[in-house]
Amino acid sequence: MVKAYCVTCKEKGVEMKDPVIEKTSRGGYIAKGLCSKCGKTKMCAMMSEDNAKKAIESGEAKKGF
Repeated sequence: MVKAYCVTCKEKGVEMKDPVIEKTSRGGYIAKGLCSKCGKTKMCAMMSEDNAKKAIESGEAKKGF
């Protein structure tokens, strides 16, 4: 389960709905998805390479790179 901050709900640790993990131009990993509570805010969270690979392998997130 990938978690991030929702600007609309103003809550930390909200689960992402349909997260997609992408690689940034500087080589980092970022998860992008929608808020599971309000369903309208696009959320982003920076991730380490290890956490990104674990999320992809476990099926929690899709690979977008």
